[in-house]
Amino acid sequence: MKRHPPPTHQIELRIEALAQLFNSMDPTPFHHRDLDPGAEEFLETWALEYPQDSHFRIIVHIEKMPTEDPAPLVAEAIHNYFEYKSVVTRRSLTVLLLEGRTSLLIGLAFLALCLLGADLLSAFANNAFLRVLKESLVIGGWVAMWRPMQIFLYEWWPLVRRARIYRNLGHASVHVSAVKL
Repeated sequence: MKRHPPPTHQIELRIEALAQLFNSMDPTPFHHRDLDPGAEEFLETWALEYPQDSHFRIIVHIEKMPTEDPAPLVAEAIHNYFEYKSVVTRRSLTVLLLEGRTSLLIGLAFLALCLLGADLLSAFANNAFLRVLKESLVIGGWVAMWRPMQIFLYEWWPLVRRARIYRNLGHASVHVSAVKL
């Protein structure tokens, strides 16, 4: 079976000046700075529309081009920023899975206690109150399993997808061009 290379998608960003690309509240040097929230959201929103194995070409159009070529600075800043976001997202996934395992252990222990209590009550479940209490224990035990099931069925895979998209944005081909008026 012949495997095709992942598609490369182009994302174009137009800014007036280079400073608009960076978060003005961040005092660190350009190549370590956070991207401007608007620029970050724009790039992230477009990238998340594509499959997680996509490659990206980012073209930054600058109206007021600096005298020195900003391409290496822009590329390094975008790569550093999205590599960092990828690492942070993978850490969030690790924390979520740890929470899921802990929740699963707690949920299973609580479920076992509830089922044990329900079994003990079933010997005496000759009146309506004890039958309701028995069923409440069974239901309560299964409700305790809700959070671990939510984590392991639904919450982990969006984080994996985001981490892959961020990693791919961190390896994107970045080009800078002057806007021709």
